[in-house]
Amino acid sequence: MAWMTYISHWFEQDDWYEGLQRVNMSQVRQVGLLAAGCQPWNRDVCAASGDRFAYCATLAIYVYQLDHHYNEFKLHAIMSEHKKTITALSWCPHNPDLFASGSADNLVIIWNVAEQKVIAKLDNTKGTPASLSWCWNAGDAVAFASHRGPLFIWTISGPDSGVTVHKDAHSFLSDICIFRWHTQKKGKVAFGHIDGSLSIFQPGNKSQKHVLRPESLEGTDEEDPVSALEWDPLSTDYLLVANLHHGLRLVDSESLCCITTFSLPSAAASVQCLAWVPSAPGMFVTGVSNQSPTKNHYTSSTSEAVPPPTLTQNQAFSLPPGHAVCCFLDGGVGLYDMGAKKWDFLRDLGHVETIFDCKFKPDNPNLLATASFDGTIKVWDINTLTAVYTSPGNEGVIYSLSWAPGDLNCIAGATSRNGAFIWDIKKGKMVQRFNESKSTDKCRVQANIDIIRTIDGKILHKYRHPAAVFGCDWSQNNKDMIATGCEDKNVRVYYVATSSDQPLKVFSGHTEKVFHVRWSPLREGTLCSGSDDGSVRIWDYTQDACINILSGHTAPVRGLMWNPEIPYLLISGSWDCTIKVWDTREGICLDTVCDHGADVYGLTCHPRRPFTVASCSRDSTVRLWSLTPLITPLQINILADRSWEEIIGNTGCIPSPDSAIEPGAPPLLCGKVSRDIKQEIEKLSGNLRVKKLRWFSECLSMQNALKFLLHFYVFGCPVSTFQPPGGSDNLWTLVAVIKGQDDSLLPQNYCKGIMHLKHLIKFRTSEAQELTTVKMSKFGGGIGVPTKEERLKEAAQIHLWLGQIQRYCELMVELGEWDKALSVAPSVSVKYWKKLMQ
Repeated sequence: MAWMTYISHWFEQDDWYEGLQRVNMSQVRQVGLLAAGCQPWNRDVCAASGDRFAYCATLAIYVYQLDHHYNEFKLHAIMSEHKKTITALSWCPHNPDLFASGSADNLVIIWNVAEQKVIAKLDNTKGTPASLSWCWNAGDAVAFASHRGPLFIWTISGPDSGVTVHKDAHSFLSDICIFRWHTQKKGKVAFGHIDGSLSIFQPGNKSQKHVLRPESLEGTDEEDPVSALEWDPLSTDYLLVANLHHGLRLVDSESLCCITTFSLPSAAASVQCLAWVPSAPGMFVTGVSNQSPTKNHYTSSTSEAVPPPTLTQNQAFSLPPGHAVCCFLDGGVGLYDMGAKKWDFLRDLGHVETIFDCKFKPDNPNLLATASFDGTIKVWDINTLTAVYTSPGNEGVIYSLSWAPGDLNCIAGATSRNGAFIWDIKKGKMVQRFNESKSTDKCRVQANIDIIRTIDGKILHKYRHPAAVFGCDWSQNNKDMIATGCEDKNVRVYYVATSSDQPLKVFSGHTEKVFHVRWSPLREGTLCSGSDDGSVRIWDYTQDACINILSGHTAPVRGLMWNPEIPYLLISGSWDCTIKVWDTREGICLDTVCDHGADVYGLTCHPRRPFTVASCSRDSTVRLWSLTPLITPLQINILADRSWEEIIGNTGCIPSPDSAIEPGAPPLLCGKVSRDIKQEIEKLSGNLRVKKLRWFSECLSMQNALKFLLHFYVFGCPVSTFQPPGGSDNLWTLVAVIKGQDDSLLPQNYCKGIMHLKHLIKFRTSEAQELTTVKMSKFGGGIGVPTKEERLKEAAQIHLWLGQIQRYCELMVELGEWDKALSVAPSVSVKYWKKLMQ
């Protein structure tokens, strides 16, 4: 316990608070991001340049960059200036820091990736840029075209800056799918059309419009859209063309003839994209969609990358160095190493559209569910930032969700098309549907009726309203009270224990529709409402009055959330793209967060982690926030082992409210979790300080203060190591190790987190040993299971990391990779190297 004594002594020094303040620079800090997936609706939505690649969600562009130190791709920037669906993306061939994007609101933007900012905008492009491409002959010009043309060329800077129209490329008879500039011949451009034809333009030559339709379409009115188009970089004339159904053609653009066609296997019925391999003349790569009726209708981001069939020695070949950026219909994005036949980067299962709602699982704060416009609910592990469950989909727009109580592992969702449903996440299927309510295209609307059911579908009450109902909420302090928000601008409170269908209270004051209502979990009779008038109102049911108006948002308010431990703390999210944190005692905005790139819809936190908050948005991301800097005085009192009166207070839920809700009073914990901790600690005997610190740090994510202390005086590790949402558990495990705890008491998941140095070699060696001793079935391990060779390679790599060179060499010899074994054998000894050489 020497370290605890030292920390106690440190509190008596004058400079400790200054050090703590350096950690608390901002009031609300982002601590996690669940990135969006790639949209599947438009074609030019991913691009690569050098050590970067980018892809488009609905409203945001994600840029990943290779971290050369770790040899992995990391999220570099999220660009989110567009307000409508992004339709195309093109990287500048002359400057790797620049790329252009177009969107459905007739906007083209030029971005600087290095500076993460917009450098030019072109509004009112007279049509949606269906495809865009930088002009290869000019470093500061980008071209774009709407579906029927014309082709516009925007010169961004210089004496000729402005927009011009291509003199020939207009008045097309069929919509443009895609166009590409020639990489060598100045001004030469090819267009692919929905009817399957090509149009080719070259300065000084006669324009060729709607030529070279696939032979199978000649003389018919059938359409077979051009899905991909690329010029051969090593030829002046050859053009590679993919039609959705007809397959692939190599076309001579000068003689206007088809040189050859490429037939695809039936399992790959349509080509969605293609690219020439720069390092291999004459070789190209295609992205295909599986349309076999007996198999999956598309390849997903979780599909196995299947190697080519085994070839004889005379037929064998190896792919050249190169990477392919792959986007999947389920929103997944990957970077595939063609030569090594492995994914260098793979992000699967991101939402590709607006996320309307998010909720933590009642019995597990590590699981977060999200509901999206894309028709799915996803469940995320917020520690690994990965999706662990996805609903079957095809539900229409899902506007809201709610977890079943406890460990039932079911989620209820409300949709725009199929009413409400209950999804069992373990079984992976819908177990109940409710379709009586007529739905509209508005969020959370159930016509003008609020319906209350039991979980088996039985209707208990129907409350009619004069207009559409947008939100409702049960009181956590009175199980029979429910509040609703209505399009008629009013808030209503109903008492469901009676048979009356009339509201007990009607609160008026908002000047636009009320979208959300939320009861305070700590102050009985207090509720809030958010409105399209941009305000949040605080209502007191017992006084029948509005007790405060929170003004500051500049657009409709959507997300609302009371903090479950601090009775006056309220968080709101708005269409103005901001999140605001309020002190409702005096109506003060404590902080405004502007990180989201579009409307903020949902806000949630888990009672067991009341200062870790999740938000969701129309920018298709979920973000995790830490609010602990807002309660610095409270953290100090806990760390300094002050009296319970300076840590825990009462609220209006208890007959004698204290100073917890008095204006200007320091924050006090008033929720169930903090009271439970107090009760547990008071039952114990002996030195309670460590228990008190541990329980409160795990509840409150007190990383700002506690990490600061442990960083300097115990671990000597980076301050960011134990970031919330899931870092505290591992921190206290390491504290126990330092104190000399028996290794047999370590938790089962210890080896998956941050390990003490003395365990690193032990656990990793054990992992390697397990990889080399697993028995393989004579029928193999099944789809997706690593082969014996792959297991041995992974084990060898672990031994190499641990410095166990001789064991690495032995495994390489077993795999037949003598060159790798011999190259490092001298590190063991010259004698050992000579032995291998023999």
